[in-house]
Amino acid sequence: QVRLVESGGGLVQAGGSLRLSCAASGRTFSNYAMGWFRQAPGKEREFVSAIDWSGSTTGYADSVKGRFTISRDNAQNMVHLQMNSLKPEDTAVYYCAADSMYYYDNYGPPLRGVRYWGKGTLVTVSS
Repeated sequence: QVRLVESGGGLVQAGGSLRLSCAASGRTFSNYAMGWFRQAPGKEREFVSAIDWSGSTTGYADSVKGRFTISRDNAQNMVHLQMNSLKPEDTAVYYCAADSMYYYDNYGPPLRGVRYWGKGTLVTVSS
């Protein structure tokens, strides 16, 4: 079992920045690919970003490329999402995710069939 706890959400003006963090506990953190998904009101949950177990490979949704950066610290069991140039359409609940598989192909998001989820943190971007 892996427990994930997000932090860092809040209210920010358009153009601003936020840094989300996810603290993991339980099984060996470095064995897992990590990622972030988000769900806006009335919409389905969607992939945002992912990072493989070593931190050497990352993936992003087209909507956040160039603005968001994912990183991980295996010594601290943490994964972070630095979000810059935020837009109102980034408003959503952001969920931390962990899975044993990171898909290096281009047939879909790097994380599929996520095994572990956090409870989410709300990000609100005002215009």
